[in-house]
Amino acid sequence: MKLLFIGWLTVGLGGLAFSQSNSLPGRYSIEDVLSAPYCTGLVAEPQAGRIGWVSTQEGVRSVYIHNGRSGQTTKLTNYQTDDGQDISDLHISADGRWLTFVRGGAKNGEGVSPNPTSNPAGAEQAVYLVPTDGSRAPIRVAPGNHPAFSPTGKRLLFAQGGQVHLVELAGLSTDKPITTPSRLFTARGFQTDFRWSPDGGRVLFSSVRGYHNFIGVYDLSQKAITWIAPGVDRDQAPVWSPDGKQVAFIRVPGKKHGEMENVQGGHPFAIWVADVATGEGRELWHSPADDGGFAQDYPAEPLRWTTTNKLLFFSEHEGWMHLYALPPTGGKLTDLTPGAAEAEETFVPADGRYLYYSSNLNDIDRRHIWRVALTGNEAVQPEPLTTGTGIETDPVVVGDQLFYRSASWNRSTGIAKRRVGDTSETLLFPTEAAPRFPAQALTEPKQVIFKAADGVEVHAQLFLPGSTTQISRPALIFMHGGPMRQMLLGWHYRGSYYANAYAINQYLASQGYVVLSVNYRAGIGYGRAFRRADRQGPRGASEYQDILAAAKYLQSRSDVNPLKIGLWGGSYGGYLTALGLARNSDLFACGVDIHGVHDWAWRGNHFSPGGGWAIGEAEAKVAFESSPAFNLDFWRSPCLFVHADDDRNVTFAETVDLVQKLRDKGVPTEVLIFPDDAHSFLLHKNWVRTYQALDGFFRKQLMNQPEKPLTSEK
Repeated sequence: MKLLFIGWLTVGLGGLAFSQSNSLPGRYSIEDVLSAPYCTGLVAEPQAGRIGWVSTQEGVRSVYIHNGRSGQTTKLTNYQTDDGQDISDLHISADGRWLTFVRGGAKNGEGVSPNPTSNPAGAEQAVYLVPTDGSRAPIRVAPGNHPAFSPTGKRLLFAQGGQVHLVELAGLSTDKPITTPSRLFTARGFQTDFRWSPDGGRVLFSSVRGYHNFIGVYDLSQKAITWIAPGVDRDQAPVWSPDGKQVAFIRVPGKKHGEMENVQGGHPFAIWVADVATGEGRELWHSPADDGGFAQDYPAEPLRWTTTNKLLFFSEHEGWMHLYALPPTGGKLTDLTPGAAEAEETFVPADGRYLYYSSNLNDIDRRHIWRVALTGNEAVQPEPLTTGTGIETDPVVVGDQLFYRSASWNRSTGIAKRRVGDTSETLLFPTEAAPRFPAQALTEPKQVIFKAADGVEVHAQLFLPGSTTQISRPALIFMHGGPMRQMLLGWHYRGSYYANAYAINQYLASQGYVVLSVNYRAGIGYGRAFRRADRQGPRGASEYQDILAAAKYLQSRSDVNPLKIGLWGGSYGGYLTALGLARNSDLFACGVDIHGVHDWAWRGNHFSPGGGWAIGEAEAKVAFESSPAFNLDFWRSPCLFVHADDDRNVTFAETVDLVQKLRDKGVPTEVLIFPDDAHSFLLHKNWVRTYQALDGFFRKQLMNQPEKPLTSEK
């Protein structure tokens, strides 16, 4: 076993990479390809004509606001270091005067927020307020999360310790622009999903109580709670009717003794509507089978009640995650997003005339913006608003302007706009490319489709080196995490974790590798049957067939050396990396396993009841046989393990245990460990260090280059 010292492996500062034979044009460094800003958290307040977002550049997180009427963009924060404190949950007040956000991460099982810098003072997750004119620095409201402005923008709700708190907002010019936060009410359980009523006099919320959830309405003037259609179910995602007299919610059956969560499973669900005054409710529609779960957990808005009096909700009951419309009186169900595609991020303007959404319809390995009319009874005919080779998601509309997150195969995710119906796009942010970002040196990935041994069709993205010289090159197979993810033919839209992975696949291709990013079964983007494939993960690892098929595809290429194929991936991709080395060290020469699962049976007993995959006692044997730990006698290939020890998704003990066992068997192992960082590394420098270690490891194992200090220039 070898401990990696990253300073020893620094590669190519300022664009100069290591020297090797068969050098390729367009060389650039890891730091360069990770240098562009990456935008998340796009929100809008159309009434005020404003949109906001978070930009992260080399670990520095900043909040921006754009005035759609004046065209002015203002930076609202001045954080200047890579401190690992996330910014999320942005909201803009209806009057446009305030923006609120959450800084820091949620607490773990020990009650500690992420502290990746090991700050002796600790870390917290807190709610902040900042005026949108940039006149003062953000104001810390209190520890908590999930802020929500009242309809007038004069009050702010937020959650703290599972209870709802309130703060009053005063004028911007006062010395004390906010009042001291206070608990709004006390209720048993964990309160979440809270929403102001249209008149601002009541608060709708879910009370999570273990086996069951209740929907409640708190009246601020009466200081009383009304429980809405209480039963023995897990009621969730409540929404108000436009007139505030009714609420709708999703009803999921209550929990049974011994029932365990299965992230890849499903459950029945129903749409209910209830009268607020009486608390009496009735079912409008229920799913034909276990079509819920993913369709409620994945979307940001699983249920809506529009101003045109339509209920909109997600379901997979027709084989794809679609959005459906239902009259609040019951009746005919309408599929608003038909076709062999997934519907994802959605937006409905205040007038309720259209639904805007992102989808991979007609372009299965990308995302584009679509819209569909919500008025009238005419046939539903969605229309595409963006097309081409870009990746467009998260639409919002302010006036006649469509704003969205936009990326391409050689451009990181930024904020773009266009007039609704126009074909030309204006990049709003960033307005200039990052100085070191190597846009012109990147390679456009190619769509590849092949079949596994059992006939399952598998999609992948192929990254080829820039040189056209047909030489036998080493190859790498990348496997995403989740597994409910889908890598695309462009910069990834769902967080920096996968955006970074896409960037490093580009970098690896520039270093001379043939890189294949595989969308194995159990992932999203190709329908429910693909996502819920039989015998996946702890029930048989059926998705490993897709990795073997990827290797077979690479071996068939004349530009690939079949003896030099490596594996890499994070989380579930780390699991598949380890599984490949354990089962087929004869096929895979080496691997980089980033916080992977190594023993499903152990996870099912120690991580949580069932380990998140409902692994019961009767399945323990199959779960262990589906794990890398089962095949250690066949593991010969070297592996680099990377893990942070405050990982809340995959226990750090998974890597500790496996490395000890491989050491005992004499298997070459190297480790890179980050004290106090989390699963999705919160420090940018830790991503850089990870990829530098990966680069050095693969260079040594697959290119037979000595590991030595590398020259660099600025």
